[in-house]
Amino acid sequence: MVSIKVKEGESGERALRRFKKKWEKAGILREFKSRAYYLKPSEKKKIERQKRGKRPQTRRY
Repeated sequence: MVSIKVKEGESGERALRRFKKKWEKAGILREFKSRAYYLKPSEKKKIERQKRGKRPQTRRY
């Protein structure tokens, strides 16, 4: 659980900004999106390969 303590004299906007940074670092949004729908293991592998990019083909004679 992500939480922050609002400092005395700190504006609400600044506190919210600090909260958002902690929230992103904790990976909560990423976790939520990954659980939003089911991906088959084969689809996960396919996506990972696409993220890495294409490997240069070696010529075999």
